[in-house]
Amino acid sequence: MRADTLRLPHRADKGFGHAAGLAFGRVRWQPERTMKKRMFTAGFGHESNSFSPLPTGLPSFREHMLWRPGDAPLAYRGMETGPLDAARALVRADSDWELVEGTLAYATPSAPLTRSTYETLRDEILGQMEAARPLDAVALSLHGAMLAEGHPDCEGDLLSRARGVVGPRAAIGAELDLHCHISPAMIAAADALVAFKEYPHSDYAARGEELVSLLARCARGEIRPHTAVFDCHQIALYHTPVAPMRGFVDRMQALERESAVLSVSAAHGFPWGDTPHIGTKVLVTTDGQPDLGAELAASLGAELRELRGHGTPPHLSLEDGLARAAASADGPVVLADTGDNSGGGAANDSTFVARAMMEAGMHDAGIGPLWDPVAVDMCRAAGEGARLALRVGGKVGPQSGTPLDLEVQVVGLAENAHQTFAGEPSPLGNVAGVRTAEGMGFVLNDLRTQAFGADLFSAAGLDPASFRYLVVKSAQHFYDGFLPVAREILYLASPGTMTHDITRLPFAHRPPGLWPFER
Repeated sequence: MRADTLRLPHRADKGFGHAAGLAFGRVRWQPERTMKKRMFTAGFGHESNSFSPLPTGLPSFREHMLWRPGDAPLAYRGMETGPLDAARALVRADSDWELVEGTLAYATPSAPLTRSTYETLRDEILGQMEAARPLDAVALSLHGAMLAEGHPDCEGDLLSRARGVVGPRAAIGAELDLHCHISPAMIAAADALVAFKEYPHSDYAARGEELVSLLARCARGEIRPHTAVFDCHQIALYHTPVAPMRGFVDRMQALERESAVLSVSAAHGFPWGDTPHIGTKVLVTTDGQPDLGAELAASLGAELRELRGHGTPPHLSLEDGLARAAASADGPVVLADTGDNSGGGAANDSTFVARAMMEAGMHDAGIGPLWDPVAVDMCRAAGEGARLALRVGGKVGPQSGTPLDLEVQVVGLAENAHQTFAGEPSPLGNVAGVRTAEGMGFVLNDLRTQAFGADLFSAAGLDPASFRYLVVKSAQHFYDGFLPVAREILYLASPGTMTHDITRLPFAHRPPGLWPFER
């Protein structure tokens, strides 16, 4: 344990009061102190899909990430640890600061949390925060789209309670996934909310550094953050690597070079979260200039409203997408199975695309990762090179389709395999690569995760370049990893939990006047 990091005992205290809404731009007078300034970091994140068939309890966090104080390894760099990594760098570089590390709890997207799961982890972090007082700054890693039974605004609840614990003078902020909901309670309780700018989320480390820098400056009294919010009254997906969103992100970053502008974020929103706070919003944080912030947020928000329906490439029906792929002169053609993306709460075990390709005679395809722990265990028992009858996929429910009964050969096995995302390893769990007699390949795994890098195929003994078609279970995070090998990238509006037509979903709590529900 480093001398500049304090480790707290695990606690799960209850009963913290809910702070009333607090305005931004607080004036923080701090008496001269001889002791070091103290920053607390923790993380609690989940992208809650209100229409997912997969329950979310404490085991969901244990499977993905449930690190108690001091457990987070120095070598890990992931979307969950942006503020932690930046805070660790701060205390290494500035001897005036010390760091208290709290719990990091993240689960793979699925249905909203049970009430007891949310409240247990929330109160654990608040208890650690209380034990660490006095605090000058609190830097949290939150997703922003977490829902739980009885809690339609988990992040607003957590931030408000955190404000009640540390008081009005401490600087509080959070790094958010851009697929977040922004609520009045979040704005009232936090001094800085910094969302990823990129989708795929390749900039999480930079945004963590941005957040920690803002909080440190705020705690030292150098800035007085005020955040203006503009509600675009729409919900959609926006892909940032290509026009028109590439230019929009560039303009956000250019505004941040203005002296009075501290941070600019576009909260895209999460389209499958049934909450009154769903929707695209623009946040502009200035140094004590609310009118300027409001003007810039409104200008950027109006620009986003003009992009309605144009923020992503066309999403093709399954029939049209396969026809276009088949007409391609060369491969690999990458087809994104967006309806079965575990990164948004799907099971990652649907068979709709694979079955349609088999029926169309498109057997020269690699598909993955397909979550099927039972099939993986059977392949491991049979061994590499074995031939066996295997039932694949379609196990969770109607949104996964029906299973495929295949005759396959096991071509690759690996324990604790990884794929690459944003230059860092991302776990796949145990994997099995299988091929049918006709040549179709599947990457089967026992850890539910979406496709990030083309190396997910090679991890299972399958060469991605050997297929004419590559079907990836992802909505957009695959983009950077597959762009070098793809002759063409097509997005399928495929069936499944992550249906592209959200207007057909049974929302009960969405706000009125939201496009595309109301045009």
